[in-house]
Amino acid sequence: MQDLILKDPILKDLIVFDMDGVLVDALESYRAAIQETVKHFTGEEPARAEIQEWKNRGGFNDDWHLSHQMIHERGGKATHAEVADYFRQIFHGDGSNGLILRERWIAEDGLFERLSSNHMLAIFAGRLSWEAKLTLDRFTKITFDPIVGADCVSRLKPDPEGLLKIRGAVEHGKCWYIGDTIDDARAAHAAGVPFIGVGHGNLGEGSFAVLEDINSLEAAIAAHR
Repeated sequence: MQDLILKDPILKDLIVFDMDGVLVDALESYRAAIQETVKHFTGEEPARAEIQEWKNRGGFNDDWHLSHQMIHERGGKATHAEVADYFRQIFHGDGSNGLILRERWIAEDGLFERLSSNHMLAIFAGRLSWEAKLTLDRFTKITFDPIVGADCVSRLKPDPEGLLKIRGAVEHGKCWYIGDTIDDARAAHAAGVPFIGVGHGNLGEGSFAVLEDINSLEAAIAAHR
């Protein structure tokens, strides 16, 4: 009798998502928190276009760091710790009134149910991992695992540490990273992961596709298999 050769099941492909601007509209949460924090320490509220210009430069994935830099550029003397503390206060509030509650889920009904049927889904975000879980729990019952946030890495984006952690944690077929900033794109490229951009920010070169929003993702992935 010939020996039976058992083949491993085909591994699912892995899609890793950033959160802000990709899964959730954060204009009234994180971006608003930057505006309010800068205004609190300087008396001057930056326009959203200015915040986007800073994001487009790269190196400002951390919104506490960005707020601190914008405050100092305006002559403010607040320390990074003071900026981060105030940012957290207005972002989380008392659990019932924080800016985080203004976030809007971008994905249309059924998108992640379809994607999760034949892909593994994970998160590599600039926010803290528990904040990411809190927001995901508000909007969806779909499992994203692992969830890697700023508190899970020693080096923030554009360093690829978070992406590499995720790839090393789960067996998978092909992998994509979906993001909306130049730092997301640079992290993907450094990790050797195909990048799909979302929105109208500076995404650099080398994106496999640039989408209006996440709801076009299925077609983009199908076209680049």
